[in-house]
Amino acid sequence: MSKMITIKSYQSPFGEIILGSYKEQLCLCDWKYRKMRTSIDSRIKKSLKSEFQPGDSQTINTATLQLDEYFQNKRVSFDLPLKMIGTDFQIDIWKKLMEIPYGETISYLELAEKAKNPKAIRAIASANGANSIALIIPCHRIIGSDGSMVGYAGGLKVKKELLKLEGVNFDHQMSLF
Repeated sequence: MSKMITIKSYQSPFGEIILGSYKEQLCLCDWKYRKMRTSIDSRIKKSLKSEFQPGDSQTINTATLQLDEYFQNKRVSFDLPLKMIGTDFQIDIWKKLMEIPYGETISYLELAEKAKNPKAIRAIASANGANSIALIIPCHRIIGSDGSMVGYAGGLKVKKELLKLEGVNFDHQMSLF
């Protein structure tokens, strides 16, 4: 029998999210309708040599509870076992993303500087976009150097709503929307 990645749909206030666990580690928490859905799913399945199977797991149940708390403004950080699937470079960037505090944003340049690789902004942006564990690895907290909203797998409207939920002040950016 081949190994399985248990997946389950989660309906957030801002759209549907797919949760996935593998050996009781969260490997997927991503917007169902993102443009890179097929390539993200393929990367996970290939890396784990597994297939998706709808179902339930303790990890998914815990993730659901913590996501509910996050969306109700009762949680500012997540405590889940993660299985990050990517290159060493991507995983390093995702770990740096997890250091960005709730309610704060940084630019790609600042993220590049934190990664001690200030010339790799495009590669860092690409790693950010390849994140398959949205919200928990808070790629929505990255903004443009000029303070503008820049790409997000869930869409810019969702990104803005997530940051607003976290208390980010948009007064200086409102003309962009």
